[in-house]
Amino acid sequence: MPLITFHVDEETKAAMDSRPEVDWSELLRRSIHDHLAGLRRQNRVEALLIMERISSRVKVPKGSDSSKVIRHWRDRRFRKGAR
Repeated sequence: MPLITFHVDEETKAAMDSRPEVDWSELLRRSIHDHLAGLRRQNRVEALLIMERISSRVKVPKGSDSSKVIRHWRDRRFRKGAR
């Protein structure tokens, strides 16, 4: 497992030392893990909001097949000699 180091002030260190029953390393690991999970959720929410904003601007005719549009643009982008 990789090792990281961080600094705390003297007062915080003294308070931590007064609570030997707390596994500070585990507490920090969990806190970092939870914070990163929250950031990933936030990124997904932001992406969803962007997609909703984009989709609200695009007028799609009723009955259109999005898979045909996607196929058209993929074929156009990746056809031989297009690079």
